[in-house]
Amino acid sequence: MNKIAIFYGPVGGAVNRVADKIKDAIGEEKVEMVAVKDATVTDIDKYDKIIFGLSTVGKDTWDSNYSGNDWGKFLPEIAKTSYDGKTVAVFGLGDHVTYAHGFVDHIGLLGKELMKNGAVLVGPVDTEGYEFEESDAVVDGKFIGLPLDEDFEPELTDERVTSWLEQIKPDFGF
Repeated sequence: MNKIAIFYGPVGGAVNRVADKIKDAIGEEKVEMVAVKDATVTDIDKYDKIIFGLSTVGKDTWDSNYSGNDWGKFLPEIAKTSYDGKTVAVFGLGDHVTYAHGFVDHIGLLGKELMKNGAVLVGPVDTEGYEFEESDAVVDGKFIGLPLDEDFEPELTDERVTSWLEQIKPDFGF
């Protein structure tokens, strides 16, 4: 399929709002929105260009055999396909005040799962301008996806999304 897929979850709330902003900035006609709560590997396989968007979850959620949240259910699907030849990017929401020692760790956890199956992630983001102590999303000195804090820095979201989309635009061809 030629469209860019935005796999996001949960439905409603901040992740959904940011996914909609990304869709609107790219152009609604070029994007397919896919809620992860009901998505499967078959849905992933339909697309060559994928943006994943998720909210903060703890390591215990990713490590558990079953979780009731959308990404807890969808994570096993990530490992069921190859991402070779696909263009993949990740954005994630976190809270840099309450979770300064694990800021947007979920970007790192998801990104590393994707990379295990051949994904080359595009859209790394410089850590400069972000306040946090530690993050599993930082690899080689950069976030491996776009971190956003809708709880304490919502005024920075539009600027950060716009800048990130300009960065990934050549890879995604929008």
